Amino acid sequence: MGYASGLLVVGSAIVLTGEVLARYFLGSPSDWALELCILMLIASTFLAAAYTLAARAHVNIDIIDAVLPAGLNRWRLLFADLGAAGLCGFVAVNAWRFAALAWSEGWVSNSTWGPKLWIPFGFIALGMTLLTLQYLVQIVDARLASLLTGGRHGRA
Repeated sequence: MGYASGLLVVGSAIVLTGEVLARYFLGSPSDWALELCILMLIASTFLAAAYTLAARAHVNIDIIDAVLPAGLNRWRLLFADLGAAGLCGFVAVNAWRFAALAWSEGWVSNSTWGPKLWIPFGFIALGMTLLTLQYLVQIVDARLASLLTGGRHGRA
């Protein structure tokens, strides 16, 4: 997913650069390029979220890790992961409902291009589902590691 997200960002940059060049040199702006870039960046952002979590590359406040004792820190990380999994799961369920509603009612964008809105909503739902699953994997992995090593493992 990380490479796919990166390709979407590169594709978005190419489309947007082409739009700027066409507008400047040809005096011919398009009405679809900006919207396509937005859709590509939505997909990229939500598809990359679970990959970023799996790589432990999300923003982290290291000072708290240094201040708290290891045992308390493991509990803090566990509760943070549980809360994040719950929130992401809630958003994922409702995003799937929203995508299904957009599909069933045939929602399209108000632009002249008019792409179907279930597409970005579906990427949001898929990305949040993958992020929820990654949080659950992280929780189970950390709990199992803690049980197997007698609580001496680094993360919760």
